Amino acid sequence: MKTSAANPVAPPLNPIELIDWFAATARPLPWRAPGITGWGVLVSETMLQQTPVNRVQPIWEEWMRRWPLPSDLAAEPQGEVVRAWGKLGYPRRALRLHEAAGIIAAEHGDVVPSDVNTLLALPGIGAYTARAVAAFAYGKRAPVVDTNVRRVVARAVHGAGDAGPPSTKRDLDDVDALLPDDDASAARLSAALMELGQVVCTVRSPLCESCPIAHDCAWQHAGRPAYAGPPKKVQKFAGTDRQVRGKLLDVLRGATGPVQREQLDAVWSDAGQRDRCLDSLLVDGLVEQTDDGRFALPGEH
Repeated sequence: MKTSAANPVAPPLNPIELIDWFAATARPLPWRAPGITGWGVLVSETMLQQTPVNRVQPIWEEWMRRWPLPSDLAAEPQGEVVRAWGKLGYPRRALRLHEAAGIIAAEHGDVVPSDVNTLLALPGIGAYTARAVAAFAYGKRAPVVDTNVRRVVARAVHGAGDAGPPSTKRDLDDVDALLPDDDASAARLSAALMELGQVVCTVRSPLCESCPIAHDCAWQHAGRPAYAGPPKKVQKFAGTDRQVRGKLLDVLRGATGPVQREQLDAVWSDAGQRDRCLDSLLVDGLVEQTDDGRFALPGEH
């Protein structure tokens, strides 16, 4: 287990206990099944960003049936990829994944790379996704940091009720300090930390009595103090541009070809917000306008 400048003293977590707990209790998610390729993991990690597992699972399964290789997805028109993305939200992820699939097929032999830096060079793949693919698909030692992992570290290591504002270097150093030196154990611990935050060490109702590391948790030893850091931003959805964009895309996903402007106008009464959202979809490449003024998903006119 490594230490870092952010953690000069070895952290209290026992990796063996956490790895054993994960091996015994991990949810049987389809992208964790034996034989799942780096492509399957990349698709799952892209879909899971800010989206619950129960919404992702059926769509992931359908994508993997239709497009088991990056080249299969790359061969599809962009519009069909956006349609298949359904209601997962943040549909630009679908376009970036489509673009990345083309590069993987053309430049990497249709195999998702295992190297973090090579992954980071692909469209739409950031620090989290690159490390998640390296760890979960290829069993590499890579600190994987998401909101759940940050919360586990804040409580178990630092004794805080929750994590404060994110800091890429500090957060990566925190998790790197916890990981065993060997690739296989580090990758399993990365998965275990994330699972712990998702199902046990939750935001509002942590199941401390079920936690495999409760006896070593700094937050427990401190009496479980309430979070006292800066207030967190709460993301609302109703009435936002995200909701309007989704409604506009719903019309196009349900159509067999280009639609008239009136069909889009009918989904939202605020003309100013509706026009702004339609313009943003055009700029993002999620919607295209035909020569006769109708609207369609990309490539479907």
